[in-house]
Amino acid sequence: MPSFNFLLQKDPFSRIVMGNTAIVRAMVESGTRVVTSYPGSPTPEIADAISGMNPQDRPFYFEFSTNEKVATEVAFGASINGHLSCVFFKSVGLNVAADSFVQLSHMVLKGGMVVVLGDDPGANSSQNEQDNRHYAHLSYTPVLEPANPQEVYDMYLQAADIATKKQMPVILRLTTHVCHAKSRVEFNEWSNPPMDTTPGFDPTLANYIPITNRVHPMKRMALEKLDSLKPDSEKSVFKVDNNNRERGIITSGLTFLSLMDTLQYANHKPDILKLGMVYPIPEQAIKDFLSSHKEVKILEELDNILEKDIKALAFDSSIKCRIIGKSGFDDWQNEYTPEKVHSIISSVWPDMLAKRPEPEKLSVSAPPRPAQMCPGCGHRSAFFAIKKAVGVEDITVADIGCHTLGFLPPYNMGQVLLCMGASPGIGAGLSLFNDKRKVLAFMGDSTFFHAGAAGVINNIFNNHNMTLILMENGTTAMTGHQNHPGVGHNFDEITQKISPKAVFESYGIKVREVDTYQQAKLTAMVKESMDEDGFNVVIARHPCMLKFTREQRRKTSFTPKTVTVDQSSCDHNYTCISSFGCPSFFITDEGNVTINEDLCIGDGSCIQTCPSDAIDFSRNKKEK
Repeated sequence: MPSFNFLLQKDPFSRIVMGNTAIVRAMVESGTRVVTSYPGSPTPEIADAISGMNPQDRPFYFEFSTNEKVATEVAFGASINGHLSCVFFKSVGLNVAADSFVQLSHMVLKGGMVVVLGDDPGANSSQNEQDNRHYAHLSYTPVLEPANPQEVYDMYLQAADIATKKQMPVILRLTTHVCHAKSRVEFNEWSNPPMDTTPGFDPTLANYIPITNRVHPMKRMALEKLDSLKPDSEKSVFKVDNNNRERGIITSGLTFLSLMDTLQYANHKPDILKLGMVYPIPEQAIKDFLSSHKEVKILEELDNILEKDIKALAFDSSIKCRIIGKSGFDDWQNEYTPEKVHSIISSVWPDMLAKRPEPEKLSVSAPPRPAQMCPGCGHRSAFFAIKKAVGVEDITVADIGCHTLGFLPPYNMGQVLLCMGASPGIGAGLSLFNDKRKVLAFMGDSTFFHAGAAGVINNIFNNHNMTLILMENGTTAMTGHQNHPGVGHNFDEITQKISPKAVFESYGIKVREVDTYQQAKLTAMVKESMDEDGFNVVIARHPCMLKFTREQRRKTSFTPKTVTVDQSSCDHNYTCISSFGCPSFFITDEGNVTINEDLCIGDGSCIQTCPSDAIDFSRNKKEK
């Protein structure tokens, strides 16, 4: 792990950092005292920067909570106890946290609270492109939207200041490429005042019990606080005046940068109004901008949220400007890259932009590379073995994790997916009125702790007839190997290790367990479980091999090895490729199966899959 101790410098400095790193320095400077999270792209690097600081020097408490809802509740509890807090997670994480999140603005958050959201236009690592500005409107929570790492840093400080003064939550909405972009950021000095550990919770300060007769006063308070932020919103605008009173563009966030890139090809440039606070919108600045232009394009990624607010404002103010919003389904999806913005502007004003130069074509194109599990992944062995136990008509239910990739060929395991922890419930529904097709669901150990336990309990409570395969690899692998309650170590220290098997058995469930590399045994266990009535669990266990091999390579005694194919024994059945699917195998032009030694980790899980016994360990290879 690289050192991030530079984030604790006392004097002002500048450094090239990504947005996710810049935000940590802002946490330090703002006096944030409690930070919580559940890992999910595009935000995990925030935690990486936190973990790269000396724990004894870190000026705030940090934890990975069991899920986003709990993380939100811990941050809320810290805030009403008088400490500035922050919770961060990915876009769909807000769905998990929503039941608690929507209440925050109705409360007096004595210490203030910043909610950092990593939205994901383009669905780079998410199951949808949801636009969480909807949640802001639903919950009466203000939103700041930065465009680059400098603005991430500046706007966190602004959000923390508002949250502290107004004793309320503030959303800092990042998107994938704002999180991961790198640029030079100018940081301020930091005085590191001593932490006040005096408990500050005062139940007489405000209503903290939202029962029926208290709801309306609490809602009024939320609306009044939101309304009081209009002056802050007016100060957050940035104007680019190109002396064009015919055409203007209103935009925000990363879309502004794509627009500026696009305008280098402009025959004539529009005026631009960039919004920093996108909810509540800066009404006066927008009215002035609309009134001074004949046509204004609303350029916003994903949904038409600004468009609706601005059109309503123009209608109420009797402004005659032509306001141009989204024109087709393509405008509602994917990231607003410079290429896409160029296309959108050209469709609205064909005379404005010159044609973008065609990118230089490479002489050799890269072959398609589908997502796949790592060499040696225990999930590969599991799917290879489980497929032998599952009938063609049987139903398999996927869940979120590396094992989601099991739905791809050659495994074709997992025919339906919703969200983390949903597979037991979906499987239960599929099992009803179903005496012909057996139901098998998959779930990871991290997901079980996150959101899966309730579905498991429901299956016991209602005696649903299905089998759950717990794909246990001892880490939260998909988002960067963060610990979970089953590991025995949290972000900072050794903790009690919670065994999924012990939890299942405490529920009264019969549990079968096996290492996934014991493929024949796993096949037999799955057959037995599916043949039994009721709810059954098979734990298919193997450590994440990407994490394991990284740890081994840090040891000076580690000598990597590989497998080899005996060409005299190989009968070109191609099971290793067509059914097992390890990416280390490939077929030569002559039709022979051979090994890519740069990919092979020498785990040997493939040896038992070869029907002609042509695969075996080779001599140890030298580390490159």
